[in-house]
Amino acid sequence: MMDKTSLERWYVRDKKSVHDIAQAFRCSDGKINYWMEKHSIPKRSISEAIYTMHNPLGDPFAIQAPKTNRDSFILGLGLGLYWGEGTKRNLGQVRLGNTDPYLVRSFILFLRNAYGIDESRLRFALQIFSDMDQGKEERFWQTFLKISPKKFYKTINTRSGSIGTYREKSKHGVLTIYFNNKKLRNILISEIEKVKELR
Repeated sequence: MMDKTSLERWYVRDKKSVHDIAQAFRCSDGKINYWMEKHSIPKRSISEAIYTMHNPLGDPFAIQAPKTNRDSFILGLGLGLYWGEGTKRNLGQVRLGNTDPYLVRSFILFLRNAYGIDESRLRFALQIFSDMDQGKEERFWQTFLKISPKKFYKTINTRSGSIGTYREKSKHGVLTIYFNNKKLRNILISEIEKVKELR
């Protein structure tokens, strides 16, 4: 017999999979499933299981309630930036791209200050025009944002003149921030929906 307390500790608290638990107890997955059903321990959905697999240590962020006027300002600013400039169609990540270095830095400050993100999981992609100095622009963003080159995806080069007047606004290219976390993306979308209800 497998006791309920042990199963809850492994499956619920420690987020282990049924297969992981079965291996630890040297039994079949079926036996673990049997005892979980017997003890009325609800199974994770497929999407929850996938999320847990990609985040074995728990959420890579922690919601920080505003404590000062500055915190409240940063929260409102960040939600506004994501509402206006973020990519909402992608369901699995928080993503925002812009040409303005200060806007990009402000969004990172928002993620850090309001949601305590694990910054090691931030990634960046730079898009520039073919007549721009790729190395120079990569160094600009890395220096301005204090980012390791290892966090950058491969830079995308676009043929000069193919985006018309947008070329004039793109002094250092377009930098896109990626934070791959479905749960945080959904939280931000939920917060934006609340703002929409304001009268």
